[in-house]
Amino acid sequence: MHDELVDHLTRSTPLNRGEALRVVQDVLAYFDETTEEFVRRRHREMQAQGLVNAEIFERIGAELKYRAVAPPELSLRQLRRIVYG
Repeated sequence: MHDELVDHLTRSTPLNRGEALRVVQDVLAYFDETTEEFVRRRHREMQAQGLVNAEIFERIGAELKYRAVAPPELSLRQLRRIVYG
């Protein structure tokens, strides 16, 4: 799976083939996360850091713009609905 990318990483970094394959799989799994999964995960992570919802939802909204395939801009209400149903 993704042999060309794995080959490129082994040529351009000190990673061996197994390590390069794990990196590719980790990155693909990260970007395979749905918008809803991403919002819920980031909300949990930021809550654990002691942030309050107002700051959390603002940060999540900003982070969504930088996803590999950015979803349409979500309002604070839409973000809250994803987290709290």
